Amino acid sequence: MTVYAIIGGTGLTQLEGLEIRHSLSVSTPYGAPSADVQVGYFAGREVLFLARHGHPHRFAPHKVNYRANLWALKQAGAQAILAVNAVGGIHPVMGTGHFCVPEQIIDYTSGREHTYFAEDLEHVTHIDFSYPYSETLRAQLIAALAAEGCEYSPFGVYGATQGPRLESVAEINRMERDGCDIVGMTGMPEAALARELDLAYACLALVVNPAAGKSTSVITMAEIEQALHNGMGKVKATLSRVLAQG
Repeated sequence: MTVYAIIGGTGLTQLEGLEIRHSLSVSTPYGAPSADVQVGYFAGREVLFLARHGHPHRFAPHKVNYRANLWALKQAGAQAILAVNAVGGIHPVMGTGHFCVPEQIIDYTSGREHTYFAEDLEHVTHIDFSYPYSETLRAQLIAALAAEGCEYSPFGVYGATQGPRLESVAEINRMERDGCDIVGMTGMPEAALARELDLAYACLALVVNPAAGKSTSVITMAEIEQALHNGMGKVKATLSRVLAQG
């Protein structure tokens, strides 16, 4: 049976309903992960959980130790990663409260430790990243969203930006021209690191605000927090379906 790990993003630093059996403080060659790996039962099966930004939420997107996080989950026994991300909507259908299961990603980040294959190598290593997400996991997420009656898109290009500031209108316009449908700050290098570790990986993205210039109002943290509050129940229900059937 596949061992699933859930990486919780903004709004999901704790997984309500997770019956925690114990926590693992995993030492990695890349430093400390954002938080201990929680091991417990959710939806009737054992699952691992890691808060991407720590608990409490304290690591900004560009300061998350992505290498340590993924390494810790692999060491804890994870085989498949369900990553939850709060994002901005660029595509017209992706309004606040909409879900997206992206199939592609564009990396606009800089300066992040983005690979395990950087030093002390016997030979240069390249990974195939043509299709960043596991199609099996994507299909499971899409089926679960449909069963829950959520508004969702089974397609999407995730544009990963540096943060922690939100983007300018011109930046979003550029990303839209590049083909991005949603924008977030934590999709990379997480997806690539999972591939380097041979971990199946897929993203469940919840749109929590229109991207810059996609509405007439100013983006506020209150708006984002309300969208997170409204959407987390559906996130947990969707994950529960995937785990129960996977």
